[in-house]
Amino acid sequence: MPKLKVGVVDLVSKGPDHTLWGRIMHANLASIMPQVVAAWCEQHGHEVKMICYTGYENLQQELPRDVNVVFICSFTQAAMLAYALSHYFRSKGIVTVLGGPHARCYPDDAVKYFDYVAGFTHQSTIQHILDNCTPQRPLGKYISAGSQPQQLPGIRERWKYIEPTLKKAPFLKIVPMIGSVGCPYTCPFCIDSTVHYQPLDFDIIKEDLRFLLTKFRYPMIVWHDPNFGIRFNESMDAIASAAPPKSFRFIAESSLSVLTDDHLKIFQNNGFQALLPGIESWFALGNKSKTMHVEGEEKVNRVSEHINRLLHYTDYVQANFVLGLDSDAGSDPFELTKQFVDKSPGAFPGYSLLTAFGEAAPLNLQYQGEGRVLPFPFHFLNNHSAMNIKPKNYEWIDFYDKVIDLTAYTFSKKALYRRFSATSTVTSKWMNFMRAVSSEGYGRLRFYRQIRKNLVEDLHFRKYFEGETDQLPEFYKNIIQKDLGTWWEWLPQGALTHDPNAYLHKTIQKEGVS
Repeated sequence: MPKLKVGVVDLVSKGPDHTLWGRIMHANLASIMPQVVAAWCEQHGHEVKMICYTGYENLQQELPRDVNVVFICSFTQAAMLAYALSHYFRSKGIVTVLGGPHARCYPDDAVKYFDYVAGFTHQSTIQHILDNCTPQRPLGKYISAGSQPQQLPGIRERWKYIEPTLKKAPFLKIVPMIGSVGCPYTCPFCIDSTVHYQPLDFDIIKEDLRFLLTKFRYPMIVWHDPNFGIRFNESMDAIASAAPPKSFRFIAESSLSVLTDDHLKIFQNNGFQALLPGIESWFALGNKSKTMHVEGEEKVNRVSEHINRLLHYTDYVQANFVLGLDSDAGSDPFELTKQFVDKSPGAFPGYSLLTAFGEAAPLNLQYQGEGRVLPFPFHFLNNHSAMNIKPKNYEWIDFYDKVIDLTAYTFSKKALYRRFSATSTVTSKWMNFMRAVSSEGYGRLRFYRQIRKNLVEDLHFRKYFEGETDQLPEFYKNIIQKDLGTWWEWLPQGALTHDPNAYLHKTIQKEGVS
């Protein structure tokens, strides 16, 4: 086949972002699969140019030029920008391909704006697209393998794509690695809940770690595994055999069921400096936190004690929660989380609003069947800008009152001081402070208060939240237009809206046919 000129675009940001947090951290949030796709394309003999868009660059100047095909990787929150870029490239006769979480969650919407949409992607998937690199109109083609790939190119093969992105990070430079795909847990809201857990080649992990020691004196690495350490002994042996103890600094998301005292000692010895366990709820999902038959205040006490032990072994802990689950009702979930903030002051609480990402999880069929999924534009589906599921046990104003109260409590001066005092390293103290005063802490609090105000004062805004109208409030349209900047003009017609029940409709149609 002829040699192609291939562009690969990794969208970390959903638009121009010149905040201090974005400048320092966005380059460290690069995805792995765009690098993998770039490496695969090069292995097949094609010329590749890849960029990671952090929001700080002039995207118009950075975009690949004179290419035959462009692969764009996007989370759902960046889908509006991805659609605009596809429209721009297709206007020039360039074939466009969408990959990443949005492609898996909303394939039926994405094919309206891309020539190809890739779900699970193997090297053969990329080869098929390159062999058939022609425009697809009026609808693109959805292509997906039956599972996640069993192996991925290692860091040595991806380094030419990793290094330019890391150069954009002024201070912290964090290398992305992955040791497994899928997850053994079945949290019903998670995109990996039905993806078979599968470790990747431990020999490649060893080679990657040794390679990084030739590039950094003391590499900092973030594991992109949905749940790191499931194959604990093999993972730790791979790290230990690569170099002497504490040759690396690691960040990993793991479950409390993995983070036992014996395991924590090994984590500490191997240089794990930040751990992100999922607690999720005080009344459900106890399998990840070893509290399957415990809930409420007793669960708070047990989990807080466990989290405090983590802080004896690692410098930084983020505890993740989901607000608005169907198992939650009344003030207890929020008041118990305040208790946790008090009992574990050194942990940074990460709050997510319950969100249904299209086809990401089977539970979304239930939400759609109950008529509870709202058509918020993709731009706001990032787990905190919008909750696109009508709460089962709360009215909207009551829910936002509780979210605002919890957020204000979490980032009060008293809580900030106690969190600052309870962390041991300068980096941890700085990270907690920056997150609190940035869009994640104070910024979200301002935003939630504005949402609450709109719910009270704007009847149309309230009707949109109640599902009584699907006409998007100007409040949200204005935000999208501002965030996209010049790319607003390239947003395709109809891209602001989508069918929030497409997964349900497709499932019913398939069942009818069968």
